[in-house]
Amino acid sequence: MSVSDRTSGTTGIVGGAAAGAAAYVLGYLFAYVTQASAIEDQLAGFNAFADLFGGDPIPTWQAVGWVFYNGHFVDTRVPSLVGGSQVTNLISQADGGSLSLLYVVPPVLLVVAGLVAGRVAGATEPVDGAKAGAFVLVGYLPLAVLGAFLFRYSVGDGTVAPDLVTAVLLAGAVYPAVFGAVGGAGATLLSD
Repeated sequence: MSVSDRTSGTTGIVGGAAAGAAAYVLGYLFAYVTQASAIEDQLAGFNAFADLFGGDPIPTWQAVGWVFYNGHFVDTRVPSLVGGSQVTNLISQADGGSLSLLYVVPPVLLVVAGLVAGRVAGATEPVDGAKAGAFVLVGYLPLAVLGAFLFRYSVGDGTVAPDLVTAVLLAGAVYPAVFGAVGGAGATLLSD
């Protein structure tokens, strides 16, 4: 392995990690900007009830996180009245509209991140581009794991939160690896 091969490999990892982190943050910000006011309106009744009985209101930023993970097909775990928990996807339960757009945003951002990673790595062959693009996982996965814990709301003995297993495996690993690789392979079509 030559020095330039090691440098382009390191550049690919660093570029992919940065692009992956940016894709996660931009995806959440998109969800927040487009959905926060609607979510806040939906939480108003529950939060007034919680405040009345001395509970903590659900912060809008956490509820937006649930919807953001739902956009990755990660269900939200909600405590059941009789114990245990049930899973729900708030996007699929909505009446369509702009909320369903959240299914499209993460893949698009990850394809773009993979494209950036492939370009930064200087990939000229689709396989090399796909490898470079898959490195968006390096930046996306830690944030997906962190977010799965940050977007937890305690209610009684239970918590409302993204399902941890699918948050890590699907949102954190599969999505960035697959869509990043597609973007990275596509980057080779743009090379000179």
